[in-house]
Amino acid sequence: MERLHDVTFEVVEGAIAIITIDRADARNALGKGVRDGLFAAWERFENDPALRVAILTGAGDKAFCAGGDLKEMAALNLQVPPPDMFPVPGDNIRLTKPTIAAVNGAAFAGGWLIAQACDLCVASDTARFAITEVKVGRGAPWAVPLLHMIPQRVMLEILLTGAPIDAARAYEIGLVNKVVAPADLRDAALAMARAIVAGAPLSVTAAKAIVRIAAEMGQTEALAAARAAFEPAYRSHDAQEGPRAFAEKRAPVWRGE
Repeated sequence: MERLHDVTFEVVEGAIAIITIDRADARNALGKGVRDGLFAAWERFENDPALRVAILTGAGDKAFCAGGDLKEMAALNLQVPPPDMFPVPGDNIRLTKPTIAAVNGAAFAGGWLIAQACDLCVASDTARFAITEVKVGRGAPWAVPLLHMIPQRVMLEILLTGAPIDAARAYEIGLVNKVVAPADLRDAALAMARAIVAGAPLSVTAAKAIVRIAAEMGQTEALAAARAAFEPAYRSHDAQEGPRAFAEKRAPVWRGE
């Protein structure tokens, strides 16, 4: 296990990275050590060709991440956060590989942000989610992509009231993929990661890409862009290996090329 500031980085089974915010005494708030650690961890994950999926979680059982460090913000007299202040995949961090949030407790404000920024989400049944910025006079411009995940009226209720929702409600509205008992969270996230690793690497990469394409473009343009995104997969060795392995009744051996 490697330590990156206030974050730990663990490689499991050669292809899965587990990134843990390790600041449980401060409810894993996004202080500078956590922010620097997450920037470093995401870079490490993206640039290691052996790693296929990352799981993001928090230390302890109370909080996944309680959000920004309000004491630090007060000390800095922080007004508008700089664009590069918080590490956000899909915004100021480019990740081509799938990510899973394993939410083990409170995911409030910036904690919601970093869970939302992951591609998939597994939550403990004790987890709670909230965008609390209205309660402290701050803002949540980063919530814009949420409209592609949950209904508009539900999004408005969450943003306007700042009231938390539990894991069952998060699952009901589509924010969370799966809810499990706290003791089962790591295993559930790893099972999801293994299911992704079992797929052909180029197909997985393109599948992740076309979701963003679909969210950002009109249908005609998105279809053309999606075809282009999948072309490397279609032309790859793996595109021949998959059908061949099926015909030969064996597991495919992916080369990612």
